[in-house]
Amino acid sequence: MGSYRFILSGGGTGGHIYPAIAIANELKLRYPDADFLFVGAKDRMEMEKVPQAGYKIEGLWISGLQRKLTLRNLMFPFKLISSLMKSANIVRNFKPHAVVGTGGFASGPLLKVASGKGIPCVLQEQNSFAGITNKLLANKVAKICVAYDGMEKFFPKDKIVKTGNPVRGDLVLLVENKVEALSFFGLQAGKTTLLVLGGSLGARRVNILIEQSLPFFKEQGIQVVWQSGKLYYEDYKKYESADVKVVAFLNRMNLAYGAADIIISRAGAGSVSELCIVGKPVIFIPSPNVAEDHQTKNALSLVEKDAAIMIKETELDEKFVTVFSDLVNNEALSKKLGANIKNLAMPNATKEIVNEIEKLLVQQ
Repeated sequence: MGSYRFILSGGGTGGHIYPAIAIANELKLRYPDADFLFVGAKDRMEMEKVPQAGYKIEGLWISGLQRKLTLRNLMFPFKLISSLMKSANIVRNFKPHAVVGTGGFASGPLLKVASGKGIPCVLQEQNSFAGITNKLLANKVAKICVAYDGMEKFFPKDKIVKTGNPVRGDLVLLVENKVEALSFFGLQAGKTTLLVLGGSLGARRVNILIEQSLPFFKEQGIQVVWQSGKLYYEDYKKYESADVKVVAFLNRMNLAYGAADIIISRAGAGSVSELCIVGKPVIFIPSPNVAEDHQTKNALSLVEKDAAIMIKETELDEKFVTVFSDLVNNEALSKKLGANIKNLAMPNATKEIVNEIEKLLVQQ
């Protein structure tokens, strides 16, 4: 048979884009002569990130529905028709052997068209609470790769395969030499190191918490690697000191994880999957500003297994100091959380997803 052709569609956020790129990279390793095409939404970040990863991308005129009456909502039927028509042209011209959807509005029209033409389609759902696009597509696709148990409440049970979420490749190369990792950030060995992750853009409420807690951390002898995010870096860089390292973005995540003793993080699906592999005690502060409050559900899935701690934003003022103090001063609790979260890791997720795609290729 000639070279395979694959279409991958997903976007809007990094949580949809980076899994799609990871899957494409694994497919490319196995099929170096394959052709790849990404399909995203015209005005979203995938139009920049996918070409940076070395892949071609086509943009659809599509966006989600707002919760109130807006011009964007009135335009939605026209955008949907336009996107379905362009998707039909893309599928007809590219003739894919398989299509992969990782969530986001652009994947809806593309996978609807492809599945309607009998092309094998695979969904990859990152969260413990399924996104609306993937729920709508569930009955039309061949396989649905998930990261959490209990997803049959959203999808047909016979289509579900628990694979985990793709994570960045350098995580398997975690820096085990902690002294080396600390040296990279200019921090001291022998002190407890807190890593704060608010995402590449930043998390306003998390940043406010860390700013307020700096005197407490100093009193406790805690040193901090603080990813403030690029939206907030200018506001917080003034706190840079020997014990507080403020960065807009962490380019060497493996070193950051290697240096950390305790981690504070949002609970996006990608972050949760990475932190399982890292295997260190985590306090999740879920963002309340996401669809269906899925970050809280992601965090709870670990809390219920004694694998992490969660504090809601509304509880931070009341609970944070007590919860953090209990964790930092309780070595047994730290070890238990670290061991339990590592037991949930699925480091071969990308390979497992591509294995499922390969099974569909063989059936053609």
